[in-house]
Amino acid sequence: MSDVSDLTERTDTTVPAPEPLRPLRYAGVFALLFLFGTETFLVSPLLPTIADSIGSTEAAAASTVTAYVLVYAVCAPFLGLLSDRFGRRRTLLAGGLLFVLSNAAAALSTDLTLLVLSRGLAGLAAAAAGPAIWAHIAETAPDAVRGRALGLGMALFSTGQVVGVPLGGLLAGAAGWRAAFWALAAGTLAALVLLARQVAAPAAAGGAPTGGGGGAVRAILGGWRDPALRRALLVNTVFNAANLGAYTFLGAVLDRRFGFSVQALGLVGVLVGAGSVAGSLLGGRLNDRNRGTGRTELPLLAFWGLLLAAGVALAAAAPGVPLALLGVLLWFTASGAFVTDQQTLAGTVAPAHRATSSAWLTSTMYAGTGLGAWAVGAFSDVVRGTLLVGTGLALVAAVGAWLVTRNLRQQQAAAGAGQG
Repeated sequence: MSDVSDLTERTDTTVPAPEPLRPLRYAGVFALLFLFGTETFLVSPLLPTIADSIGSTEAAAASTVTAYVLVYAVCAPFLGLLSDRFGRRRTLLAGGLLFVLSNAAAALSTDLTLLVLSRGLAGLAAAAAGPAIWAHIAETAPDAVRGRALGLGMALFSTGQVVGVPLGGLLAGAAGWRAAFWALAAGTLAALVLLARQVAAPAAAGGAPTGGGGGAVRAILGGWRDPALRRALLVNTVFNAANLGAYTFLGAVLDRRFGFSVQALGLVGVLVGAGSVAGSLLGGRLNDRNRGTGRTELPLLAFWGLLLAAGVALAAAAPGVPLALLGVLLWFTASGAFVTDQQTLAGTVAPAHRATSSAWLTSTMYAGTGLGAWAVGAFSDVVRGTLLVGTGLALVAAVGAWLVTRNLRQQQAAAGAGQG
């Protein structure tokens, strides 16, 4: 009788199926990511129209782009701390509302000073909400599909960056440049309605501030004190010096090599977006597959660095347009997959600093972009500069990524031995 009972118990024991990814659960934060991506390059096609409207030069009007990016890069780690301590919902709602107001202010701006200030406020809003979004996805998505959830968010952000240029031009042509900012404000308000229903308030505060100013500084720098995150952030800087630093000159490279027109370069932008989206989704899916087999050390991180090097080399040196365009596709497939892996790492290695770690990823990305663009620009021949700097730094990033993966594997093995 006991044997039968034991057999019944073993037969009835079932392993619950992994919870699937439900994208609609994240509709509000995904919509915000799309809008943040759109905001990044929205102004680019509007510069001549804006300059004429407010009585400025195009070069001066371009400072509105700098204001957005610079404020985001500098403020994100500090605002990521607010999310880690006071909860995702409060930070997301506050950042989203500020994003609405900043875009409304941009639409109402009558001179360059007001427009630059409004764009700086938009950067501040995105710096508050962006890291909180990635942290929210990382801590609420089921473990089996966390990579896919982060990859889908990155894909939507990349899509927003790609459509920002044509969308801004379309709206400006139909209703004037101010309509583009009004559309962003309205879209963000709609996203906030969804977000308020989908992001639950924490049962308790995310952690009250302790230790005064010194404690805040230690918390902001917490990601750098974690060995795995510190190495990942350094690799992120080098990778994006190769990736986005070289991308700054991609149009000039293709123009000098093949005489691409403005229209042709616009189609290249679509290819860039397609690669980024494909890489984000692929990276997330492969990440989940590896995690499902117990490999949490991001085994493909170095491969994305090698793929980036190959893509940049093809774009800058391959004979013929088809191979060069294949290089662009590989380049940004690697870019999307690498960023997804990095966001997964930031969301899992140090749970107490999820938003702050994600913010440092963005800040080091912008720092790397600036360093890479400076290095390529130092060459009199930008084609040669793109080839040498882009491929060289991508290979350095691949080596660094391999070291990150090796150290994570060693930590995983040590933890397993300790439990044994």
